[in-house]
Amino acid sequence: MNREGEFLSPIRKQGAPLLVTAELPGDVLEWADGLRRAHYPPERNHLRAHVTLFHALPPRVEAELLQILGELARQRPPQARIAGLMKLDNGTAIALESPGMVDLHGEIAERMHGLLTDQDSRPLRLHITVQNKVERAAARALQAELGPQLNSVGFRFRGFGLHAWEDGLWRPIRSISFRG
Repeated sequence: MNREGEFLSPIRKQGAPLLVTAELPGDVLEWADGLRRAHYPPERNHLRAHVTLFHALPPRVEAELLQILGELARQRPPQARIAGLMKLDNGTAIALESPGMVDLHGEIAERMHGLLTDQDSRPLRLHITVQNKVERAAARALQAELGPQLNSVGFRFRGFGLHAWEDGLWRPIRSISFRG
């Protein structure tokens, strides 16, 4: 079931692309999700706050991807910090800095070479979207309000999340915690 109470079919959809996320610690997740609930258009807000690493990997690589994520999760959780606002065309995101997570993303991308979409081939800009698909004026207003309130808070990512994209909803497949 997702945030809106919609249920996914008990049968997993064939051909659903895979998404990989960097899992936030509980306190950062709750804070960011509160911002998302307050500012994301409610009719489109079907997900909790999240940090997407890959948007659409082919489903045929699921077993290999789980193995890669498991290997990488043997490390210590990468440090990260809230770095300020990220202005989107019609929205607002919280920018994150984490050289360690960027390195892990690069390693996954290298191992998935030839399978990445154009979007997933671009340089990674870590962020948490708290508002999207709104009028540009509304986005700028939130940025003016939120910008001065943001502190450079440090944290560590908890792990990786693997999900299947099914008709606009994310089906959780597995969460893989850092163990180092």
